[in-house]
Amino acid sequence: MARSEAAKTRQVGDRRSLFDRFVQTAYLRVSQAPFFFICSGIVLVWLISLPLWADLKAWQVAIHTVASVVTLLLLVLLENAARRTEEAAQEKLNVIAEALAELMASQARTDPDLREATQKLRDAIGLEERH
Repeated sequence: MARSEAAKTRQVGDRRSLFDRFVQTAYLRVSQAPFFFICSGIVLVWLISLPLWADLKAWQVAIHTVASVVTLLLLVLLENAARRTEEAAQEKLNVIAEALAELMASQARTDPDLREATQKLRDAIGLEERH
């Protein structure tokens, strides 16, 4: 299968940092059923362990602490993954818009009404980076 021009210009290899690769791996793992069952198992073990604790308040603090730490870490990792996904989607939209602007520009030679629309589209490309 022949590769497109855009695919040919793309660099080969993973240029992401070690942290970005870790985030991607963590994102894939926590979004699957086994992670849910692990979390459910932790809660179940915590519930069953009630008779082993002398103080009910300490028993509650234990699960709250674990849950807070895990939640904070997951929030940071998932936000990072979401940001990178959003940036990739925006880049794809920019490429599509640029290609459309080129197509419109080629047609604007015969249709003067397209000139203004083409300029508006070109101005909008990358708009999110300017705000």
